[in-house]
Amino acid sequence: MDKKIIEILQYELKAATGKEFHRIMTEISVPLHEKTGIDVISYGNSLHNSDSYYLIRAFGDLDEMNNILTAFYSSDDWINGPKIEIIEKINKSMKSIITLPKVSIDALRRSGYIVGGKNFCCEHSTFREIQ
Repeated sequence: MDKKIIEILQYELKAATGKEFHRIMTEISVPLHEKTGIDVISYGNSLHNSDSYYLIRAFGDLDEMNNILTAFYSSDDWINGPKIEIIEKINKSMKSIITLPKVSIDALRRSGYIVGGKNFCCEHSTFREIQ
């Protein structure tokens, strides 16, 4: 069974910043992740609180994760891009790293995200509405 390393980031955002945080993630940060070769499985505001946020990324192994993230967080695109705007909206962050089979990752990727009563699906880090 093929497996990958999954990094789950959870953020407690400052009050009333969730909508803007998600805009920055959608328009700037996630496309930057993709440009760097990072596989973003899913991201978004929590259903229980719009100022709680999650980001789930997949990597081949721990070495790959460390190398890619080091390159990402030291890049000019990140440093001169969304870094400050993102960091200033975060009160607390927590990271968990687990191993999952690719079939579970694909199911998570397709599980979707609900906004305003509409169901969205994340494929290749792009949310599209599910009809």
